[in-house]
Amino acid sequence: MSALRVCRHCDEPLTDPADAVFVAHEPGNSGPGRDIYAHRAHAGLVRPDPAATAILVRVLLARARGAAE
Repeated sequence: MSALRVCRHCDEPLTDPADAVFVAHEPGNSGPGRDIYAHRAHAGLVRPDPAATAILVRVLLARARGAAE
């Protein structure tokens, strides 16, 4: 039995394996992580997780402020 894959862009199941496109790999906190897939038509529309991007920006700004002092 294979795992159910879901399109990262539209959150619909990827029922046709030929239509599933690998777009990224998300590392896990306590495991190997997972592969991210999308429909072939949506592969170019997938963007990074906005919450993770916001956290990264905050960390980088805090480091930059600490280095400037």
